[in-house]
Amino acid sequence: MSSDHAALERDERESIALPPELVSRIEARLPRSDFDSADEYVAFVMQEVLTAVEAETETDDYEGAAQDEVEARLESLGYLE
Repeated sequence: MSSDHAALERDERESIALPPELVSRIEARLPRSDFDSADEYVAFVMQEVLTAVEAETETDDYEGAAQDEVEARLESLGYLE
């Protein structure tokens, strides 16, 4: 497990409800990943997505992330259908 994974484990946790079919898809990916749980997987993916979105929004010419762009990115990661 990388230091990023360890840092995510040490942080306080909040609960977020996900649709059961999404949880099943995440759990199916676990054997092909370095993650021990769906919680770790989701926390890592969301941190990566938010880091990318935040980096995009910090540019001088940023006019606001379009809702459809964010939804497309989440859909490509399997969080929206």
